[in-house]
Parts: sequence; C-alpha cells; structure tokens
Amino acid sequence: MGRGFLFILLLIALPAAAQIYKYTDASGNTAYSNQPPDGVKAQPVELPPLNSVERQAPPAPSAEASNSEQLRSAYEVLELSGLPTEEALRANNGTFTVSVKIKPRLQAPHLFRLLLDDQPYGQSSNVPILQLVNIDRGEHSLAVQVIDGENIVQQSPAVTLTVQRVHKP
Repeated sequence: MGRGFLFILLLIALPAAAQIYKYTDASGNTAYSNQPPDGVKAQPVELPPLNSVERQAPPAPSAEASNSEQLRSAYEVLELSGLPTEEALRANNGTFTVSVKIKPRLQAPHLFRLLLDDQPYGQSSNVPILQLVNIDRGEHSLAVQVIDGENIVQQSPAVTLTVQRVHKP
C-alpha cells in the first residue's frame, strides 16, 4: 500500500513540475501550453524559483500591549438571564438556577464566578447555568464574573431580586 500511495502522489505532483512552452498560434497570438504543439516552433519558458518566507516568531508583548489585548478580548455581552425583574422569585426551598448570557463564547481558561450580595458564591465553572441552594428569603444582589485564575476579566451588571419562600408552620 505504501508504494501505491507514493505512486499516486508522484502522479499528482507531475503536472506541477511540468515544463511550460511559449509559441505563436496561427492568428499571431502568443500562447502558452504544457505540451509543445505539433508543427509549431515552441520555446520552453524558464520560470523563476518560487518565493518562500520563513516563519518568524512574534515579538514578546509589552505590558501596554497585553493590557490593550485584554480590553479587546473582553466579552461583548455578559449578563445574567432567566430572573424575574418585576416580581419576586418563588423558591420555597431557596433553590433556583440562573443562566449566563455571554457573547462570544467563554474562552479557555476563563471561568464563571457567581456573586451573591457582592460575595463569591459556589464553585467557579465554565458552564453558563449556575445553581443557588437554600438562599434566604428577601432581597439579594446577583452578578457574574469572568475570571482567569484570581484575576477578574469582566463582571456583569448586578441584578437585584427578591426571593420569596413560603413559611409553613
């Protein structure tokens, strides 16, 4: 099979290495062909070697360039969604989920970190659905951060919501 594959590659490469001929046709036009025409004087065309450029390593970024790159890499959209804004959130056991709307998609190694009342809540994750468990009733502030390690890349606007829990005697 190895020789058959090599033979096929050789057949494919032959046209790329073919000679080109220049001649004048019966109408007096200059023409080019990969085969010399019969009965016409054709001259082989010498082609210059192909240009090649060696790949160069990019220069090391300066601190100023890396800061502007971080600003450019910020997300166009970062917000919490799926939360009621006009009424209280009914969660009898205090458990509910919130969704993160982000554009473009979350880039590695970034993670989401949920903030509940301006404090980190739960584990950081790359999943855009975050769960809150046993949240006390009352008014709370929620936001989401995109983090890279301990560095905050971007933070969403805070959303204020009221959690309503039914108290059973």
